[in-house]
Parts: sequence; structure tokens; C-alpha cells
Amino acid sequence: MGEMETAPKPGRDVPPKKDKLQTKRKKPRRYWEEETVPTTDGASPGPPCNKKNRELRPQRPKNAHILKKSRISKQPQVPKKPREWKNPESQRSLSGAQDPFPGPAPVPVEVVQKFCRIDKSRKLPRSKAKTRSRLEVAEAEEEETSIKAARSELLLAEEPGFLEGEDGEDTAKICQADIVEAVDIASAAKHFDLNLRQFGPYRLNYSRTGRHLAFGGRRGHVAALDWVTKKLMCEINVMEAVRDIRFLHSEALLAVAQNRWLHIYDNQGIELHCIRRCDRVTRLEFLPFHFLLATASETGFLTYLDVSVGKIVAALNARAGRLDVMSQNPYNAVIHLGHSNGTVSLWSPAMKEPLAKILCHRGGVRAVAVDSTGTYMATSGLDHQLKIFDLRGTYQPLSTRTLPHGAGHLAFSQRGLLVAGMGDVVNIWAGQGKGSPPSLEQPYLTHRLSGPVHGLQFCPFEDVLGVGHSGGVTSMLVPGAGEPNFDGLESNPYRSRKQRQEWEVKALLEKVPAELICLDPRALAEVDVISLEQGKKERIERLGYDPEAKAPFQPKPKQKGRSSTASLVKRKRKVMDEEHRDKVRQSLQQQQQQQQQQKEAKAKSTGARPSALDRFVR
Repeated sequence: MGEMETAPKPGRDVPPKKDKLQTKRKKPRRYWEEETVPTTDGASPGPPCNKKNRELRPQRPKNAHILKKSRISKQPQVPKKPREWKNPESQRSLSGAQDPFPGPAPVPVEVVQKFCRIDKSRKLPRSKAKTRSRLEVAEAEEEETSIKAARSELLLAEEPGFLEGEDGEDTAKICQADIVEAVDIASAAKHFDLNLRQFGPYRLNYSRTGRHLAFGGRRGHVAALDWVTKKLMCEINVMEAVRDIRFLHSEALLAVAQNRWLHIYDNQGIELHCIRRCDRVTRLEFLPFHFLLATASETGFLTYLDVSVGKIVAALNARAGRLDVMSQNPYNAVIHLGHSNGTVSLWSPAMKEPLAKILCHRGGVRAVAVDSTGTYMATSGLDHQLKIFDLRGTYQPLSTRTLPHGAGHLAFSQRGLLVAGMGDVVNIWAGQGKGSPPSLEQPYLTHRLSGPVHGLQFCPFEDVLGVGHSGGVTSMLVPGAGEPNFDGLESNPYRSRKQRQEWEVKALLEKVPAELICLDPRALAEVDVISLEQGKKERIERLGYDPEAKAPFQPKPKQKGRSSTASLVKRKRKVMDEEHRDKVRQSLQQQQQQQQQQKEAKAKSTGARPSALDRFVR
């Protein structure tokens, strides 16, 4: 009988069980990783063997329990070489190269302050801890946003163009033919003339993206086209006089002020609406952020039409006769109307009376224009004067120029250039840049047309000026007129049909109510102190006492006979005396400050040199 088979002992002939982590499936090799060589022990392949890895990773037994890896590295600190960067492991890319400029790029403080909207010099009022913490969080978010905006401004590589003459050369003598010869082929194609003498004179309008042009003739000719590619979208004859024409929120809708009523067309020339409540319309203005179409009529009414719902928001009687001079302020969406008595009135749909009235000329006002920043307003009147006013609360004329024939049409560009149409001549004045008033001393450019000017507008984001006259439409090249950098999410000239539809939905969701139109849009975020004080007074009268008043001092009760009536009265009187002393100190400090200010004012007014005997003067 043979020997019984015995089970093999673990550790002699049978290999030990492998650890669970070692039996895991091997990860696939990525294309940037080096090939690993399997070890002789039969263990799983590891990272490439080099001296550095051997020094940094100490050996551990095979069957030792391996804990879960932490995100924080527990490797021993090794002194770095002086030639290496501060953190080469984090800056190392897939190819193994190192970033020579680690960390975010520095941003100048001046650029950040330009985008900052919170005035940190104003101290926060005394408020609760929760309110104060919220304000601090809002300030931190605003600071981070301004830094991001300043950092993204570095990507705006496009710069505005300009026209600079040689030594002693007047740029106003440079013709359009000379400019076309000097520029590239793509820019030269933007200068063209449309000879349409049969249906003129013409009024024109560019879309917000600056890609499409619509023009309408006095004798009923209406057309819309992509003026960059010269592709015609629609061309119709309404068989009625056309007073004005405007694109709505996109190039797909077109508003035409005809002889009797207001008509809405699409980009195929199909009539969509006929609004008979807006009759005898002379001028049109569209407010893009409010989706409001403002119309001025011969009957003296200013009407606001909400194109998103098709309802008339307000119909205001200006009580100034025929209205044929109108312009909008792009900064606060306030409508400026020019009247025959030489005044310009500012209107909002929330008010039945004008927000302000400015006496501009001794005769009737012929044209009004407001720049893109809402800071300056240009007016021209029958007294042949061209004036530029400051709209920042003073409403005072900054500069005045007398023109030989007077200006019948005015327009501002995105970069602050001012154009005036005087008969068949167009004059353009330039300033120091965006946000500065144009200098009326010497014209920047001059051009003569084949007929009297009837409409003017600068093309957005292009150095192009569109002029409608009795002989047709002319597109002029004006270097430095347009903003070179556009916001692709707001006004993208190269957007597709799908992008336009998506933008239209978002714009409708973000529509600003008409009631928020006012002279100072920043006042909407401020606290109405007057109404708060009035409400507080009414509450006190209703309750009979002030619920927010400070409660009188009540001493706490004490033990061992220290809460007698005499001691309580004594402690109350002590607190009252301290409060009285504080009030007296504050009043004395105010008196000293006033005396100091009076002394300084006297010293400034006298202006004489101080004498040695002034030390004895009390």
C-alpha cells in the first residue's frame, strides 16, 4: 500500500497568493508614455527605471498593504537644483517641455481700474454682519471679473485706423479716389455708388451687426442687401412715399414709415403688419435692448411700440407741433426731439412730460445726434450754428462753429467722429478718440456728392459712412470711424442663421422693461433715501412710537443690596452723562473744523504774504 498523498504546505511548492492590487488589470499604455520593460521577478511592469525614481521611491515588501493614494504627495522633499524652475512637475507638459513663464500673466493695475465698477473709497454704512459679508463677497466677485476682463483685453489685437497727412498737408483735401488707391482690395470694394436718380432722395439704415443695409426712396423704392457681398435680399416698390426706414432687432424684420401708416416687412419683402395707430410718421428709432420702436409723427405724438408683443407702450403728446427731428441716446435709451422753437426735449416712455429741455439755438433745430457713450450731443439749427453739448448733468455747450449753409443732418461714429451734411457736401470732424468731443476747428475729411444729402449713418464695426442723397446711395471710406473689436456674443457680423435665432431668444429673455428708461441708468442700483425716510415717518405716525429707536438704558439687577433705588438712579445718570459728553465732543470737533476752513478761505482770498506779526492775531 502506497503512501497517502499529503496536501502541499503553503510556502514550499505552491506559490503564495498574489495581492489583490497586484492582480489588477494592467492599464493600457498611452501614446506619450514610454514602453516599460517587465521585471525578472514576474511582477507587474512599473514606470521606467531611472536613478531619480529609485532615489525618490523607497523599496517596500511585496505583500505589504498599499493604502489608497492621496492627492497630496507624501514624497520626501529633495533639494532642487538652482537651474530648475520653482515647480517643474506642475508646469511640465505632455511632451516633457517646461513652461518658461509659469503662472498667470501680470495685469496692469490701470487696466483693471478701467473695468472696476465699485468705488472702494466710499465706506460701507453700518450694517449687519450678514449684509456686510454679502457686500464683501460681491466686491471680491467684481474684482475677479474686472481682472478677467482686463486679461481678455490683451486678446483685442485690432487697432482703429486713422488718416495722417504729410508735413503741412490737410487731410480734408484727400479725395476718396486717393484713399481707395492706398488701401487693400477688400477695403477698396467697400466704396461704391448706387445711381438711383429715379426714386430719390433716399434714407438709409445699417443693421446692428453692420452687415446689412436698407434704404428707401421718397417715391416708394425699398431695398435691403448684404452690402459686403452685394447680395440683394429684397427690392420692392410700395407705391407710396417713404419717410424713413429702420431695421428692427435683426436683419429679418424691417420697419418702413410710409405716407399714411407704419408697415413691417420681412427680409423677402413680404408685408407682415400694418400699424394704423402710428400714422403720418416722419422719423423712426429702434431701441435694441428694450425692443421698442419709437415713432415721431406730423401730429406731434411720440409713440413707443413694443415689437416683441405688438402693443403700444406709450403715446406721448410733445405739444410742439410737427416732429421731424429725432435721435436716441445709445447709453440710456432716452429719445431726443428737436423743435421749431430752438429747444431739444428728452423723453422716456415712463413719463408723460419731458425729462429735460435744453435751449440750443435761436432758430428751429434741424438735426440732433448723440455719441455712443451718451456724453456729447451735437445739434444744428436755422441760425447756421453747429454746437456740441455736454450731457453729464450740465447741458452746457462745449464748442460752437458757424457753418455757411447750416447742417441738415448729423451722425456720430463709434469712435467719436462727427459728420454733418450741408447741401451736397459732407464734412467730418475727428477728436482725440472714443469718449472725447470732436474738434470743430478743422475738418478731418470732406466729400462732395451728386445731390443734396438726405440721410447719414456710420456703419458699425467698419470704417464706412453711408450717405443717402437725391442721386442714390454712396458708401464712403472714413479711416478710424468704426470700432475694430466687436463682441461676438452681442453683435457678430459673421453669425449664421442658427446663431441669429439663438441670440434672438436670449435677447428676448433679457429684454429691459420700458419703465426703467431714465436719464441716469446707474440710479437704478441706488437706494431711494427720500422714499425710505417718508415711509419711516408714516410708520411712526401710525404706531405712535419709533420701533427702531434706541431703547433707554436699564441697569442690570445686582446682588447684596446693590440694586437699591439710589444706586440705580446713580448708574442711569452716569450713562446719560457719558452720552452727553460724546455729543459735546462731536460738536466741538465740528466747530474747530469749520473755523479751520474759514481761516484757510480767508488766507486764500487775501493772497498776501504772511507777516511775522500774524502770530499775535487771535
